[in-house]
Amino acid sequence: MAAIPPPPGTGRAAPPRGRRGRRWLGWGFVAPFMIVFALVFLAPIGYSIYLSLFRDRLIGGTSFVGLDNYVQAFQDGQFWSGLGRVALFLAVQVPIMLCIALLVALALDSGRLHGRNFFRITIFLPYAVPAVVATLMWGFMYGDRFGLVADINDAFGVSLPNLLSPGLVLASIGNIVTWEFVGYNMLIFYSALHVVPRSLYEAAEIDGASQLRIVTSIKIPAIRGALVIATIFSIIGSFQLFNEPSILKPLAPNAITTYFTPNLYTYSLSFSGQQHNYAATVAIVMGVVTMIIAYVVQLRGMRKEA
Repeated sequence: MAAIPPPPGTGRAAPPRGRRGRRWLGWGFVAPFMIVFALVFLAPIGYSIYLSLFRDRLIGGTSFVGLDNYVQAFQDGQFWSGLGRVALFLAVQVPIMLCIALLVALALDSGRLHGRNFFRITIFLPYAVPAVVATLMWGFMYGDRFGLVADINDAFGVSLPNLLSPGLVLASIGNIVTWEFVGYNMLIFYSALHVVPRSLYEAAEIDGASQLRIVTSIKIPAIRGALVIATIFSIIGSFQLFNEPSILKPLAPNAITTYFTPNLYTYSLSFSGQQHNYAATVAIVMGVVTMIIAYVVQLRGMRKEA
């Protein structure tokens, strides 16, 4: 007697063996990246969180303290001083740098600049200079007892302000960072402008739009995504400010303290103060602050783009 087949819909056929093999083949391609990602990204973050929950004591060794280190960080005046300094740096330096980069990219894209390739390479060239070399170069030019400023004072009998003084050192660092990264951001904007269809410019010119109107109504709205990306990169870089103040510290010991920026403060806590657990706490707090601000900027940029 022949078996009666089950009614349709009562059972689910097993996936073909070929499809199952392709699924495992996909995981095989992804696995090397996932392993590297877990080792170089997730593992250090997890270990930092683990360290932040402990504290070294003079008596008793390392002990679990829970969130006490985080409470101490939020009450630490030196940490808030460094955070406020990089926030001021972010609010002033980043808009200036991005505006200069945008103006240069628009000038290169206009097609009316002679020697466009030469200017593009020249403006991008400072980004190829290592940060250590760039900071040392500018640091020795800033010095009022040596370098360019001292030579100008001697040659013209003037007294230029000390650019490495406590009141001007943050602006001097901002100048170094701007010099380094204008070309990088310019290249992002310039590449985005090349994607915009040229027919839009031609149609606007036929309608009688001026070059300023084309820039404000077509070019800048068209590269809003690139502007958001460059802003996020600049925000992350500002909160990670370390190389420039660390290298300038021997040249300006009275202006750059060990807590000048949060990253410099973390370095001093870990390698000079041997407070590894508290240094991990400050690093975690700064990572969360950076992530929140970058996410807010990205969210606002996406809403405006939509």
